[in-house]
Amino acid sequence: MTGALTVDAAPGRGGADAPGGADTPGGAARPALPPRVILAGALGNMLEWYDFAACGYLAAVFAKNFFPAGDSFVGLISAFGIFAASFLMRPLGGIVFGHVGDRYGRRAALLLSVALMCVSTVAIGLLPTYAAIGILAPALLLVLRLLQGLSIGGEYTTSAIFLAEQSPPRWRGFITGFSSMGATAGILLGSAVAALVASLMPEADMVAWGWRVPFLLGIVLGLATLLLRRTAAFDAAPAAPLAEAPLVVAFATDGRNILRAAVLNAMLGAGFYMLFVYLATYMQQVDRLPERMALQINTASMVLLLVLSPLCAALSDMLGRKVLLVGSLAGFALFSWPLFAMLSSGQAGQVMLAQAGFAVLTAAYCAPMPAILVEMFRRATRCSAMSVGYNIALGLIGGTAPMVAVYLVNRLDDDMGPAIYLIVVALISLAAALTVTDKARQVLD
Repeated sequence: MTGALTVDAAPGRGGADAPGGADTPGGAARPALPPRVILAGALGNMLEWYDFAACGYLAAVFAKNFFPAGDSFVGLISAFGIFAASFLMRPLGGIVFGHVGDRYGRRAALLLSVALMCVSTVAIGLLPTYAAIGILAPALLLVLRLLQGLSIGGEYTTSAIFLAEQSPPRWRGFITGFSSMGATAGILLGSAVAALVASLMPEADMVAWGWRVPFLLGIVLGLATLLLRRTAAFDAAPAAPLAEAPLVVAFATDGRNILRAAVLNAMLGAGFYMLFVYLATYMQQVDRLPERMALQINTASMVLLLVLSPLCAALSDMLGRKVLLVGSLAGFALFSWPLFAMLSSGQAGQVMLAQAGFAVLTAAYCAPMPAILVEMFRRATRCSAMSVGYNIALGLIGGTAPMVAVYLVNRLDDDMGPAIYLIVVALISLAAALTVTDKARQVLD
């Protein structure tokens, strides 16, 4: 993007696209939206998910470095257990950063969340291993992962709100979708860096020290994001302070929508982390593909997801959010079984095709989701309500999805167990999606 986005004067639903009809109090005209503002909202998500992806993709290496040698299953489940524990902090992060965003402005919350993530990411890259300090190593890893979970609990939702509230209604889905695209780009970058590091050194070096490289590189992205947010991001004034805490008011006024948001995001938690974090491990354990090939296939599917996401986000502005949301969830329910049958075939071509199919469904589901969630809630409590609804689902279901998959495949000896799990969760989220009121291209506040 080289120019600024301006409010389109063409008429649209509810008069949202009339001149000066951007999402500002009283319908005042909004200045052109500079690309650096979009970057300020999206880059933090890239850092957050870059680290989460690196931890997921390097789970097998973490198992060797931070847990006693012995049962490989115990080491792997422990590594994914720490991955899951960080997700349990996400609802708390949503409460903390949601409160900051509602009380002190979206920009303040975004600066704090990315600073915390940057520090904890680099610290992981410097951690001593179990061989050096024993049980203290996994304990310190857990503490740092909990801090990351706290940080990411406020980043994704606040960045989506930050972008949505400064977007013209006609293209709110497309612009808000950059928060989701930033997350996808971060996971892609984490996968690509892990694949590159693994391809440039012997496996022994990767286990010994190479795993540190992706985390230490996180400081570059973190400092760039902090600088951009401090110098380029602008923020509308916070809403008038409420007599009670924003979260208390949110539950009193929007409790039903908070629950709806949590159920809608159940599939995001189960699907995204199973399909784009755990599957690299699945390809190695079930299909017996080399680690390098598994990471390459996963990276290719992430590229496809990243390419499709802006297209699907723009489609949600033209066709409506609900069409894409319901269609993609129905697709997960119908096609998860045959796609997992291809994934478990052991044939690299079929595995790549199956994950490409999941990438298409995920793009159609994830791209309109940020705008859908923002449009559910009122401005005064939007950060608190949206953060809690989103993070409850991601904390309980997203963080545990890789563990559930490992258990189904390794302990129950069921290669198709993850498919059944995805189908059940998709049907649950579909029930909530059918109750959503589509507010695409309507004035936000």
